[in-house]
Amino acid sequence: MFDCVIVGAGPAGGTAAYHLAKRGHSVMVLEKESLPRYKPCSGAVSPQVQKWFDFDFSPVISLKAETVRYTWNLEDPVEVKLETKEPVWMVQRDVFDHFLIEQAQKQGAEIQDQTAVTGVEWKGSHWQVNTANGPVEGRYLIAADGAKGPMAKWLGFKERKQRLAASLEAQNLASANSTQIQFDFGQVKNGYIWKIPKAGGYSIGIGTLRGGDQKNLQQLAADYAKKSGIDLKNCQQYEHALCVWEGNQKLHGQNALLAGEAASVVDPMTAEGIRPSMLSGLKAAEAIDGALAGQGDALEKYTQFMNEEWGSDMGWAGKLAGTFYRFPKIGYKVGIKKPQATELMLKILCGELRYSEVVNRALKRLGGGLIPGMGG
Repeated sequence: MFDCVIVGAGPAGGTAAYHLAKRGHSVMVLEKESLPRYKPCSGAVSPQVQKWFDFDFSPVISLKAETVRYTWNLEDPVEVKLETKEPVWMVQRDVFDHFLIEQAQKQGAEIQDQTAVTGVEWKGSHWQVNTANGPVEGRYLIAADGAKGPMAKWLGFKERKQRLAASLEAQNLASANSTQIQFDFGQVKNGYIWKIPKAGGYSIGIGTLRGGDQKNLQQLAADYAKKSGIDLKNCQQYEHALCVWEGNQKLHGQNALLAGEAASVVDPMTAEGIRPSMLSGLKAAEAIDGALAGQGDALEKYTQFMNEEWGSDMGWAGKLAGTFYRFPKIGYKVGIKKPQATELMLKILCGELRYSEVVNRALKRLGGGLIPGMGG
């Protein structure tokens, strides 16, 4: 009988496992894949996450971003040098996620990979998690099995809307090791294309963040790679789901919590997912630690925190995304091409600024692009 069973060994699951084990609780992490496992993702990580841990992430940072280059249909470029205390990290998700799990193991957490969960049963005082390798029992349960994971449905939570994303991973390129992140707008409805450097390669991805046409994303990624001079023979392509935040939601149930993309924590403007997933893992661990200590409302407070502290700001992000993706060419001209926009987004990414502090001004600027004289 474990104090907590965590399903999923991504950033949310690994963070929760580390902090629960560090507090002296018995933890079992179940992961269906063999670790380390590849995860389709841009791999851009906010350096803000370092403050939530007492170990150094330096060993798993592939590169650090120094500049950002934006284009509209691969034209009209603008480059911005990143002026932040700590540059944005670029990581390989298989390496990053596994490192986090290893830190949890050092604190006493146990891990079973290659262990698919087949169902869950509430036994009156604890959860029985059924797996292909036999049942595992825990007093509490964290579902951190991602956007496509079945845990949320099994636990009775409402169905989450999924957005589609495609990724193309290019490896072992002599031209790589750049420190420039690239974003292209205009080719994808309700989304954008990104090119993120990693040591020896690139991650190219496309995400649609507000519905719309989700077809042919892999072909768009392949075409973008060709135009970027990348030989597709050096690439692997993937398709995956995103669950963006779309308003307040209940994230706790009977001795159970949702965390990470299972909790739809992805930023609806930028598709940032790693930092909010780790935040949810941290707060889920704190909630279960409190519940194990006898705090009757600890799990409810987790839902409250995620809705008020993360979700309320994602509401502002959603307002900005709604306007930007409705009029993306104007948004590119009057917003993205301004160096200040990158500075503001970086501060948001690094936790130094909230959307609520800047969105009204940004919407006014976007409105000014539509109606002369409105901008400020």
